[in-house]
Parts: sequence; structure tokens; C-alpha cells
Amino acid sequence: MVLLLCALSFGQGAGKAKLSYKLIAVHVKGVNHYKKDQIVSAAGLHLGQMVAENDFKAAIDRLGSTGLFNDVAYSYQYSTAGCNLEIQLTENDKLAPVVFDNFVWFSDDELFSLLRSHLPLFEDKLPLGGSLSDQVSDALNEILVERKIGGKAEYIRGAAMNGPVDSYIYKVSFHPVVVQSIEFPGAAQTEVPALQAAAKQVLGKNYLRSEMEPQEKYSLLPVYLARGYLKAHFEEARPKVVSDGPQTMVDVSFPVTPGTQYKLTGIEWTGNTAFPTDQLQKLVPLKTGEPANAVQLQQDIEAVQKLYGTKGYLAAQVHPDPAMDDTQATVHYTLNVREGDVYRMADLEIDGVADDVVKRMTTQWQMKKGDPFDDSYLSRFFSSMYRDATLSRSLNVAPKRIVNQSDKTVSVVLHFVPK
Repeated sequence: MVLLLCALSFGQGAGKAKLSYKLIAVHVKGVNHYKKDQIVSAAGLHLGQMVAENDFKAAIDRLGSTGLFNDVAYSYQYSTAGCNLEIQLTENDKLAPVVFDNFVWFSDDELFSLLRSHLPLFEDKLPLGGSLSDQVSDALNEILVERKIGGKAEYIRGAAMNGPVDSYIYKVSFHPVVVQSIEFPGAAQTEVPALQAAAKQVLGKNYLRSEMEPQEKYSLLPVYLARGYLKAHFEEARPKVVSDGPQTMVDVSFPVTPGTQYKLTGIEWTGNTAFPTDQLQKLVPLKTGEPANAVQLQQDIEAVQKLYGTKGYLAAQVHPDPAMDDTQATVHYTLNVREGDVYRMADLEIDGVADDVVKRMTTQWQMKKGDPFDDSYLSRFFSSMYRDATLSRSLNVAPKRIVNQSDKTVSVVLHFVPK
């Protein structure tokens, strides 16, 4: 919202001439985050210039268009000495951080400093609306030209699926940045081969900062977790330019701090009633006295949850609670079972085949209405239905499981379509 509190003009003869005065002072109110000099510079004003009302309107438009302010207003007073301008602002606190995805020629601090020299109000976050994000693109392109780096700066708004914007990701397009080699500062030689194998897919690919963190979390960190390094930590990947030209080659380092290697002292179970502890423990074959393999433990927990699914406990969860003794480098796990409700079989619906086939398949279906729903039964049923129901193999089946949370039942729909 722009509010004009005072305007001034005068007419001469048949036409009108705008009255202008020397700008002798600017006062800024309502801001906590920005300094007055930043606001004045971003508004395109400077003390001593000759100004008229149109200059004030243009200045306020510049500030309002950035998206950094919810409300923008101004007023001015004049005297024989000149004009005093007052700008009233309300800051927008809905901002998202900036990520530079493949600007490997600069550190973040260097890029932030360069951008501030182009854009007085830029810091490290951008509003969800307004033109400032586009202004950052323009400024980055100017910086690339100044440094004689090919490509074009573009951005996307980052967000989780169906979620709000949580970042602005800037990338240099039309200029490949390729990973030439990888290294792992802090890693022992015994772990390097496994780390290299886990990160092999990165070699020869385009470097993108946004893809390095998932690489560390899902490919590299498990190398340590499987060896009992339960507090291993990777720092942010660091690219280093080794050659430039039509494409840029970089070496990427993944600094790691392995921490302590923990050995298992025991496992205990709590909360399980549907299955005895001995039966569950057979699915978790970790051995005491050996490094605590957290990757294997997670796979074993998933096997336990599948076992619960065979008895209708579709929402069963197992939460590991590690008790670490740093002085002894040991860990003891408590596996907390939350069994939840038992879900039962409701209706079976079959379509896309002849009535006689539906009848034979319905007869063959062994999980009857009211039985605890066996989550593993569908795959077993499919393995035998072609033989027992004399079903043509020219059909594909699209199974659908419909869970009713209110009455804790599961209906199954088998929809057959031609291949």
C-alpha cells in the first residue's frame, strides 16, 4: 500500500510545470532489519538531488516491488532550504533462504558480498513474492559477465511436495560443471574404497550442491553406520575448480568426522504382545561384541514390521532407542514396539474377467471377511491364481488396497486389464 500524505505542483500559463526541490533529508520509519542508507540507496535516491513528486513515487515503487515490505508510504515537507522526505515501511518476515547450486567459482560469502554491491537490500533470504528474486538473477548474470564465465543464471523456487516455498535455488545453466574426482578428508584408508564405491555415481556427472547432501545422507553415511560409527558426520561437500573452459571441471571433497566406533552389548524388547520376544529376536541377528551395524538393524526392524503386517497390525512400528556409553565405546538397544490396532479383511471385489473366473478366484481367496488382514497374502495369491483360476496370462492385474481407518478394515479390489 502506498500512501501519499502531501503533494506539490504549480501551474504556469496554459501549461503546468512540476515544482522540484533539493532533497536535504530522508527519514525512514518502521524498519528493524535494514539501515536507512540501504533503504535510500535501494529507493534510487541520494541527498542533494533535485526531486519532485514523481521521483518519490518511483522510489516508493522500487521499494514496494521488491516484496520485502508489506506496506510502503511516504510524506514530504518543503521549505526554502529544500525537501524532507519520510518513508514509512512494514517489513515482510516471510522469507526463504538462497542456495547457490553450482556457482563453484565463488564462496557463499563472496557471492553475498558481490550481490549486496549490486542490490543494497539483498542479504541471504528472499521474499516469496516481488521482483527481488529476478533482480538477483540479473545481478548474478552481470557478475558472470564480469568474471568472463559462460552460462546464464536462473532460479527455481524450492519446496517439499505440495508444500510452501522453502528456498530459492540459483543455478548456472548452459555451462556444464562436471565432477572430475572425489575425495574424503578425515576418512581412514579402510573406509575409502567403500566410500568411493558409494559415490561412484557422482563421477562424470554435473555438480549440483542440492544433490550432494542427499548423496552424503543416503550413500556415504551408511558406510559408517554399517560399521558402528553411529555419530559419524559429513560436512557440506566442497567443490574445487581444477580447469575452466567450455565446461568447468571440479574436484569434490566430502569431509567426514567418523567419531567413535560402537560395539553392541545387547538388545531388549518392550511393548510386544502379539509375538514373543524370542520370535522377534530371530529377525534381528546382530551379535554382541561386534560393531553395531545400524544399517542392518534398520533392515531387520522393517522385517519385524512386515511380520506384524501378517497378523493385521498394519500400523505397527518399532523404534530403536540406543543407549551409548562413550567411555566404553558400546551401545545397548531397546526396541520399542508400538503394535497399534488389528485391521481385518472387509470386501473383495474382482472385475475385468468373466463371471465364472470371478467365482473361481473368490473361492480360492482364503482370507475371509473378518479375518485379521494378512499384508503378505496378496503376493502369495498372485503366485497361484493363474493356475488355480485358469486365468489367461494375457491380462494384467492392478490390485488396490482400501484401508478404512474408522472401522479398521481393509477392502481389496483386483482390477484386470488386457496387456
